[in-house]
Amino acid sequence: MKIAIIGASKRRQKFGNKCVRAYQENGDTVFPVHPADEEVEGLKAFRSVLEVPDEIEVASFYVAPEAGLKVLEECAQKKIPTVWLNPGSESDAVLTRARELGIETQTLCSIRHIGRSPSEFS
Repeated sequence: MKIAIIGASKRRQKFGNKCVRAYQENGDTVFPVHPADEEVEGLKAFRSVLEVPDEIEVASFYVAPEAGLKVLEECAQKKIPTVWLNPGSESDAVLTRARELGIETQTLCSIRHIGRSPSEFS
């Protein structure tokens, strides 16, 4: 799978970092997205999903709903069909806007989605 981690972090204790590591270990193609970091876990980080030069199948959100609303617009431009909203990133406004943009949403823990636990990543 080709997955963008929105809110990826260099800080290993953050869930946005744990998710990058979980999907790397799972063998997926991971695109960390962070507005300031240049790399996360040895991968080039992108300021926006719009900068990713490849197709993205899923965007996993680790950002506050206010930031998520802006990123949803970029996901629609990039034609990302599915967005996963991790705990704390969901809101009625985000869900409504995603529906308006034709983006499928799932409210879930991305790490648990692949059968792992965030506690495995210290």
